[in-house]
Amino acid sequence: MPVNRNALIRYRTLDNCLRNKYRKWTLEDLIDACSEALYEYEGIDKGVSRRTVQMDLQMMRSDKLGYNAPIIVIDKKYYAYEDPEYSITNIPLTEQDLGKLTEVAGILRQFKGFTHFHELNGMVQRLEDRIHTAKTKQAPIIDLEKNEHLKGLEHIDALYQSIIKKRPVLLTYQSFKARESQAFTFHPYFLKEYRNRWFVLGIRKRSQPVLLLALDRILEVGESHEPYLENEGLNLSEYFQHVVGVSVNPNNGPAEVELFVNRENAPYVLTKPLHHSQQLVEQVGNGIIIRLQVQLNFELEREILGFGDCVKVLKPHKLKRRIYERMRHGAEQYDKELNLTELEHSMTKVKRRGYAVLENLYTSKEVTRMLSMIHKATSDVERFRRSEDLFAIRCLLQEIPNLKPLLFNSNLCALIREGLGPDYFLTKAIYFDKPPKSNWYVTWHQDVPINVKEKVETEGFSGWTDKAGLVSVRPPLECLQSAFTVRIHLDDSDEQNGALKVIPRTHLSILSDKEIAEIRDTTDSACCKVKQGGVHLLKPLTLHASSKTENNKHRRVIHLEFNNRELPEGLEWLEREEVLL
Repeated sequence: MPVNRNALIRYRTLDNCLRNKYRKWTLEDLIDACSEALYEYEGIDKGVSRRTVQMDLQMMRSDKLGYNAPIIVIDKKYYAYEDPEYSITNIPLTEQDLGKLTEVAGILRQFKGFTHFHELNGMVQRLEDRIHTAKTKQAPIIDLEKNEHLKGLEHIDALYQSIIKKRPVLLTYQSFKARESQAFTFHPYFLKEYRNRWFVLGIRKRSQPVLLLALDRILEVGESHEPYLENEGLNLSEYFQHVVGVSVNPNNGPAEVELFVNRENAPYVLTKPLHHSQQLVEQVGNGIIIRLQVQLNFELEREILGFGDCVKVLKPHKLKRRIYERMRHGAEQYDKELNLTELEHSMTKVKRRGYAVLENLYTSKEVTRMLSMIHKATSDVERFRRSEDLFAIRCLLQEIPNLKPLLFNSNLCALIREGLGPDYFLTKAIYFDKPPKSNWYVTWHQDVPINVKEKVETEGFSGWTDKAGLVSVRPPLECLQSAFTVRIHLDDSDEQNGALKVIPRTHLSILSDKEIAEIRDTTDSACCKVKQGGVHLLKPLTLHASSKTENNKHRRVIHLEFNNRELPEGLEWLEREEVLL
């Protein structure tokens, strides 16, 4: 270790700069950074000379201090570490360092027996283990919880110093939900660690609420010249008192939470309480009941869910219902997983008889989110609000583009990739809503017409425009034979609410009206009952129809069509979209 304190500050500053991947550092930038650090830590305001910083860089490159830092110059201008993971803080300890640390550990060890120094126990043991490992070159014998890849730790010291010296900082921050980062002045008051993740508590403006920012989302910490807004009325020692974790709602008080813990897990919960307010209420035959006084937040739910079926919420009802829903949705993630063997059998059925049903492609949560997204879009858009009898949204993914990632979940992508083929693309997306007791029905037909972008003069094709203004044409037979329809059911569908009826083995050719009438009158049809979240696979040429709705249930369906053939020259699919598999 360097003996000179000022040199140590400069080496550490240079190390922090060269590790910063979000900025390019010239020699002048490094000089400024060292000057600011010396003023901040030592009150030295005369700055640092160019030669001093150059000598520091040379010293860090050498082995005199054991650094051997891989410092390079990019474009003859910018300084950086060739190894982005390098830091002078990672170098091995020298014999002198080990001697000093041994003395420090001995001093700290003397305080371990005192009440006020109980928290030193783990620190002293960790320090002694580090010294022992360095001296003997043996593997560590203590492993404390840590995360070597955690981001944001480099900002702790800067934020700590700003709190101590009551200075605001200029943060460049990007939350997980934000598409872009934003820079703003922040007045920090408190640093908080939870499960190896660090947070800083503070405000942006006096009129705005308290913010808790994750350090791993901070891109850069800079200097702000605005006046510091001191903490007024916020009791930092009590701010996190009634929560598990860090999510605090300042407007809510704690709730009384009672949990049943089974016999096998009771000792773990008793010896390591979930919260400092935990009390043992009762010991029952197969476990214990404990009580907590905490706010209901995400971290509490995650703690409870971590025990799986070994812990049950007794009250409050709101939390009990929430945990139940999350466990049910979690179970659905396993239940509703596309079975590739079943898919293979279903594709054989589709090719042989023209249709098949695949259950369990979407969870109830995914269905609810899709319906909510559709409802919100139709409520916000004026043309939908004017329609009193909305039953279909054409060009669905163009109308509601945010629906696509939810619609193309891992199951649907696997169906397309493994069942249809990776060369298939989307050619149509429609949303149908057959309301309760609806008179809307569809007679027996084949899905022969396709929608194209515009009416063109193409030899052999006659186009027409329907009442919705869509241009349709009758494509070649091979184009229809290669197509697949995927009907995603957002409700349980049966005969009572107008589920689709099909006539098997009618998908190999285009039938005339006379042939359709004859087949309809002489051949038995099948009703395709599909549970919510299931899919009805259909060849477009399969004869199908739907009846009126007789019960009080909706039949909401997202109708998708796929193909792997391009249209003849002069024609272009109206909704052609590639599927990212």
